[in-house]
Amino acid sequence: MAAAYGLYTHIQSNKRRSIALLLGLFFLIYLMVFAGALLAEGLTQDASLDWLLRKAWLDFLWASPIATLGAALWIVIAYFFNQSLIDAVTGGREVTRKEAPRLYNILENLCISRGITMPKLKVTDDEALNAFASGLNEKQYSITVTQGLLDHLDDKEIEAVLGHELTHIRNLDVRMLVIAVIIAGVIGFFAELLFRMMFQGGWRWGGGRSGSSDGDRGKGGGGAAIIIAIALVAVAWLLSVVIRFALSRKREYLADAGSVELTKDPDAMISALRKIEGRGELEGATSAVMEMCIDNPREGFADLFATHPSIESRIAAIVQFAGGHDPGPLDLPEAQEAPQDTAGQQEQPAPGPWSADASAPNAPTPKPFLPSEPPVTLGGPAPGPWNPPRQG
Repeated sequence: MAAAYGLYTHIQSNKRRSIALLLGLFFLIYLMVFAGALLAEGLTQDASLDWLLRKAWLDFLWASPIATLGAALWIVIAYFFNQSLIDAVTGGREVTRKEAPRLYNILENLCISRGITMPKLKVTDDEALNAFASGLNEKQYSITVTQGLLDHLDDKEIEAVLGHELTHIRNLDVRMLVIAVIIAGVIGFFAELLFRMMFQGGWRWGGGRSGSSDGDRGKGGGGAAIIIAIALVAVAWLLSVVIRFALSRKREYLADAGSVELTKDPDAMISALRKIEGRGELEGATSAVMEMCIDNPREGFADLFATHPSIESRIAAIVQFAGGHDPGPLDLPEAQEAPQDTAGQQEQPAPGPWSADASAPNAPTPKPFLPSEPPVTLGGPAPGPWNPPRQG
């Protein structure tokens, strides 16, 4: 694969790599089917390992079309209902310009500046600081932000976060990740089904009857077949997890870079990441949803199974390639209070020599001082040292 230079060549390289990884996920589905066939033969037949492998291969050829149709049906269902499921898990609700003018205007300006179709905008009532993009096509694309993010980030930082999520949509990262989660869900379903079949199916290990042709197929291979099948299931599941993580980690660097390219403000992206750092846990959200977020605080051991690169490494990349200043870990400011509606209230006079004392709420307001006569008599000469007033 050719080396990538510059942001857009890195994006194209990442797309090619993602497609290859998705094809690998499809391959793992068929590996799971073969493992299931081998496990079934090992549990029900008493034969040699070579005979069981050949028999499992024939079963695999027979079952592959069914597995393909089943996976396709799963993907079709997820295609139409993935957004509804995500909203049900996160509590996201779509908002309009009237309901969230600040957030709506920032996103609209970003889309207009780059000629991007504006995705749906959603808000979830969660005090965590996080955001994510979801959807499989232009009609489904949406960006969801938490209320905590709106409360603690200023306009420039929110613009950087929205630019990050828009970049995921522009680069088709959202579509790739949703499809990867769907396929990995198929693999996980098959894995659970096979283990339930093994431990709750009531079969005996290699306990099947061999019939009259025992001499042709041998004996004693059931145990080895079962061990191989279990190993294949474990490898397929582990590889599906690794592929999902590989899709997640690389795309975050590109989305950060895309946000800086959209907003021309690396400092805003850095400060937004610093405020979000360690504060993005969405209670009740599944691991699949957390993988789509701008930050996923659920890390595996030794960072091996973390779906996102660390905030430190992401900020270091922004500083190195886009400039900007890293302020280090930040404390959250106080949540911004919504302005109170003062419509219909009478305006109070400003304090002054003629206004009532604020400490005396019931004191009457005195009238300002006025002279008893005007200082100048209209129609006559103005008084002065050279024009003394007439004596009556």
